[in-house]
Amino acid sequence: MAASYLQKSGKYVMKIGELAHTTGTQIETIRYYEREGLLPSPARTEGNFRIYTELHVQRLTFIRHCRSLDMALDEIRTLLHFKDAPDENCGDVNALLDAHIGHVAERIRELRALEKQLKGLRAQCGESKVAANCGILGQLSRPIKEKTVKRGSHLHTSHGGGTPQ
Repeated sequence: MAASYLQKSGKYVMKIGELAHTTGTQIETIRYYEREGLLPSPARTEGNFRIYTELHVQRLTFIRHCRSLDMALDEIRTLLHFKDAPDENCGDVNALLDAHIGHVAERIRELRALEKQLKGLRAQCGESKVAANCGILGQLSRPIKEKTVKRGSHLHTSHGGGTPQ
């Protein structure tokens, strides 16, 4: 599938499948980013097919790079605002990144605490036994202490809980 050249606009355009292939993004994720206002709505052909330009490729690449850094959609939206307004002062970009670094540091602390809990749990069963005598299963059957259920204030994307990539 190759990009086609539109005589009227003087631009190379592509359908959603090619945009997906070019950027390594699932089609449904592209549509999601359009609905969220991160990706501008594309023009349409007479047959009502979406047609994308190099601008869409560049913007989607930017969004995917931000997502690879675990940025939330609101953070990406803010960064895109500054990308679209290159004459504005980037102090807020720096502040956003500093805040994101703080969120990442907090998540690392949470993950270290989780690792400690899991290692403690693993220590409950030093050898293979019948499941009825398994210390891990016994410990998991006890009520949860509120302190151990802590959830952070930022994006949690592991185990399928995040937004599309």
